[in-house]
Amino acid sequence: MSLTVLVPENDVVPPPADEPRTPQWTPPLDAEGLRSVLERIKNWKPLDVEEVFDDLDTAIGDQTPPVAVTDTLVDRLRGHLKQLSDIAVADEQYPPTAEMLQLVARGVPLREERAPADYRQAVGLARRLAFVTSDLVEELIEARYIKESE
Repeated sequence: MSLTVLVPENDVVPPPADEPRTPQWTPPLDAEGLRSVLERIKNWKPLDVEEVFDDLDTAIGDQTPPVAVTDTLVDRLRGHLKQLSDIAVADEQYPPTAEMLQLVARGVPLREERAPADYRQAVGLARRLAFVTSDLVEELIEARYIKESE
């Protein structure tokens, strides 16, 4: 036994006359905006708390950082501080504490400071970045914005 379904010739049923029309959906971003989002997703690097602590240890640990790694260390610390600052202020539903805001504000000029050519001054910048980064990561862990590495 076969079942048959009756389909009207025009399968699009217009809405009742008294019902308001729904506006046609328009995408929130144009093609250029979508490309920008795609690039940001491609370049996104998840926070690696262990890597942050390794770089903090290199900068403010028992040994002075070697000359060969100082420039890259400063760059990595800038990146960690930027990432942690973004995490601190990202969610309006969970606003940052006053301490977090203070640390984020302290970090901005450090992140923008040019890397000095002199080794000792570069180590000094790395250490200043490391101290602010260390305080901010501890605040974020304490507030449960991020998890401490296992």
